[in-house]
Amino acid sequence: MRSTFSLKKLQKLRPYLVSSTTPLSLGEQFRSSLAALAAILAVGYLSSLYMVGVGMVALVASMGASAVLLFATPHSPLAQPWPVVGGTLISVFIGITSASLIPDLWIAGAVAVALSILVMHLTHSLHPPGGAVALIVVLGGESIRAEGYGFMLAPVGLNLLLLLVAALLINNLLPGHRYPARPVSRIDRKHHHKDLTPLSRVGLNRDDLRDALRGLDIYLDISEDDLVQVYDRAGVHAFRRKMGNITCGDIMSRDLVTAEYGTELEEVWARLRFHRVKAIPVVDAFSHVIGIVTLVDFLKRANLKTYETFNDKLLKFIRRTPGTDATKPEVIGQIMATPVATVRTDMHIVELIPSLSDKGLHHIPVVDSSGRLVGMVTQSDLIAALYVGFAMKEEAVSPEEEVC
Repeated sequence: MRSTFSLKKLQKLRPYLVSSTTPLSLGEQFRSSLAALAAILAVGYLSSLYMVGVGMVALVASMGASAVLLFATPHSPLAQPWPVVGGTLISVFIGITSASLIPDLWIAGAVAVALSILVMHLTHSLHPPGGAVALIVVLGGESIRAEGYGFMLAPVGLNLLLLLVAALLINNLLPGHRYPARPVSRIDRKHHHKDLTPLSRVGLNRDDLRDALRGLDIYLDISEDDLVQVYDRAGVHAFRRKMGNITCGDIMSRDLVTAEYGTELEEVWARLRFHRVKAIPVVDAFSHVIGIVTLVDFLKRANLKTYETFNDKLLKFIRRTPGTDATKPEVIGQIMATPVATVRTDMHIVELIPSLSDKGLHHIPVVDSSGRLVGMVTQSDLIAALYVGFAMKEEAVSPEEEVC
């Protein structure tokens, strides 16, 4: 009975003792561990060529903790270059100053750590290993304190430089990693204006985030951009769950108009006009998409800066040049856009929304599991599918359910 009671008490305490973490794949966990192994081996070897004793103590104190942030959480605000360098060097400076002004080592250490946290907050350079470095500078003995402020440059500065170089090289080679974390632009660069992208206008924005974070008044180890992406992805999953399993294969056009690399410009122009479509995918002999051509591809290459009429310039461009000496494109492969964004037939239509709104695409080729072209989806197809999906959901809700 007593053991059962204790077990129940432990289960109630578990949420307070073990925090929930981001659900990472086993592969990602192994990749970050191996990245830290490679970085510490390389940096440790290079550091050992230039420093011994005191330098190796600083190496253990700062680099091991920094490696956890740089390779296990490379997108964290705590792991970016300025916090890594600025936070560590600020803490070393405060540690050296505290040790020189306060005789009692433990008081000096406590003051150094506390001041380091405050100054790192004020300078937006919060880096947890900085606290360890500040403490080891105070408690590390006379040999460290004898180095004075030069300790900031060697070995600490050298360690930081080597570790950052390793982080830049290794993180950017790993799939799904980027370092340093780059801000995600929410401005519509596609159309060269400062308006927010279509999804950003109706979704969560930075002001909403700042108001929420200001209300919490605690430090969250996640950047605003990553927080917005988490919110957006969660919204997509929720929308997908509510819409049901409607795929690109369900809404795509199947009677396709295509061209091949060697199809003449005049022929493709005729197909665009006859079928009244705005884009034609270009395929190879195996029906794999190698490019796409739109009306814009014709117009922007028709030398519109000359003083001829529009029709004359366009006809001169699309018609084949007599003879064999051509100075302009003659086949569609020479003006097609590549590479081409494609989607799979089994992709849910919700995943089309970012491409057909924020990325400015109007037509996306649909391919099967072997990469062969099987259809096209357009903004009109998506709008119609969303309309029908919402209408069906509304019809499925009875008046009694609405009241409840």
